[in-house]
Amino acid sequence: MTAAETSMGRSEIALRVLPMRDGHLLFELESLEKTLALHAALEASTIEGVREIIPAARTLMIVFDHLALPSASLIEQVQDRLSSQASLQPGPIVDIPVLYDGEDLKDVAALLNLSVEEIIARHTGSDLKVAFTGFAPGFAYLSGGDEKLAVPRRTSPRTHVPAGSVAIAGEFSGVYPKASPGGWQLIGRTPIPMFDLAREPASLLQPGYRVKFRQISLEEFEELEAAHKPSPSPVSLETSGPYLEVLSAPLPLLLQDLGRKGKASLGVSVSGAADRVAFRQANRAVGNPVNLPALEISPAGAVFKAVGESVIAITGAPVMARIEAANGDMIEVELAKATALNDEDRLTIAPPARGMRSYLAIRGGFAASSIIDSAARDTLAEIGPAPLKAGDRISIAPADNAFIVPAPTEIEDAHPKAGETVKLDVVMGPRTDWFTNEAVQSFLSQDWLVTPQASRVGIRLEGTPLTRSITAELPSEATLHGAIQVPASGQPVLFLVDHPLTGGYPVIGNVAEYHLDLAARVPPGARIRFRAVEAFHELPLPNKHIAEHQQ
Repeated sequence: MTAAETSMGRSEIALRVLPMRDGHLLFELESLEKTLALHAALEASTIEGVREIIPAARTLMIVFDHLALPSASLIEQVQDRLSSQASLQPGPIVDIPVLYDGEDLKDVAALLNLSVEEIIARHTGSDLKVAFTGFAPGFAYLSGGDEKLAVPRRTSPRTHVPAGSVAIAGEFSGVYPKASPGGWQLIGRTPIPMFDLAREPASLLQPGYRVKFRQISLEEFEELEAAHKPSPSPVSLETSGPYLEVLSAPLPLLLQDLGRKGKASLGVSVSGAADRVAFRQANRAVGNPVNLPALEISPAGAVFKAVGESVIAITGAPVMARIEAANGDMIEVELAKATALNDEDRLTIAPPARGMRSYLAIRGGFAASSIIDSAARDTLAEIGPAPLKAGDRISIAPADNAFIVPAPTEIEDAHPKAGETVKLDVVMGPRTDWFTNEAVQSFLSQDWLVTPQASRVGIRLEGTPLTRSITAELPSEATLHGAIQVPASGQPVLFLVDHPLTGGYPVIGNVAEYHLDLAARVPPGARIRFRAVEAFHELPLPNKHIAEHQQ
């Protein structure tokens, strides 16, 4: 139902329900104010079975237990709360100093036919409010700005936006808390950290807070920057007792577990192991509980030296691995099989011939303290232990809870290599209807090339560009691990485990839950063919509510 239809009296229902994936629905309303009111109502009167709610500009993504709470029941209970008058109470005013020297400042001025000075005056003269948070930890969407500063996002998002960048897009202003990809227009930078784990709360800007930007000089910026160095992550790697020393690591090694579930209100995604099947298999092989920290090894290999005795297992992308014992003996390491590692042994893991990531688990797990209930490294949020490099040491935790090691299970062999085509199942939506019918067919009928621009955040695909039927700016909304987002360039981006929580480009479909691990194994040079297992369809509203509103 469109806003025009509503105004003509066809229906008073200003709600659409769009599919994402099992256990995830997107509820779309007609304004930011109504969206925030519904969110406040759902927070005040909770629905049993709802696990998480992620608010955005016009939408709420609701994560729920779809086995205990049917979609129809959830929709009906959400509609029951539409008339609530709940609202967010205004918070304190936060002053944010800005050096207005952004890379896009002159282009924005030209686009709006304003001078740079007028852009700055309008931005600093705005009374802004934190409408909601998302994208990344510490990122706040600031509403209430000068309407004349509304500009579209970039046609293609940047792969790197510096931390502290002050940006505008659509009706919102924002500050990038960490270096990350991003598609907003950059107009300045602030020296004030937006997210600091040593601060309580860690995010400077909370929903309801009011914000004033203030122009400063380069000299003032440098003084404030020196005085506001962000605290290092309190997550640490211990090096007492037995440990592994990294002798060689062409690419950083990441400590991972199964991540941080249910932390979206902090702007934190689940993150964790990109290939969860391989991660669990590695821990099981050495007798560990499946969530103990293990090392995720990028496709460049690594060399370690053992100090003390341990038991290891390697899973994931098939690799050649061997142990060079202190006496000179060479021992081949079989995948997914527990193998003893003695003092002074040298473990060499070669780059894989196929696939992307391997996992090294050790009996007892690697020792690291947790932050936000996990020791996983989130590369977008920069939360968790720093990536390991040559010369680093990582301690081995005591094997207090080791289980009997079962016989090696069948090795997962679905690890593609460059030149091969991988089929991924997708659930169409929530924004499939933003694309032409021809574009939807093209999306499903062509083989998409995986470009070298691939990371734990996502992979850029290349093929025949997808044409949109709706070319308007999409207000920012929640995204999933496995979302296939299509920027204005028409070239899709497949989000992986460290994806942003919200995005501003339409998502044509979401990879099915059971293919998320396979998606993480696809290397650059391979191709992806998407197969729709669920066609796009807007979910129906309960008849009783339609009747009530039509009376």
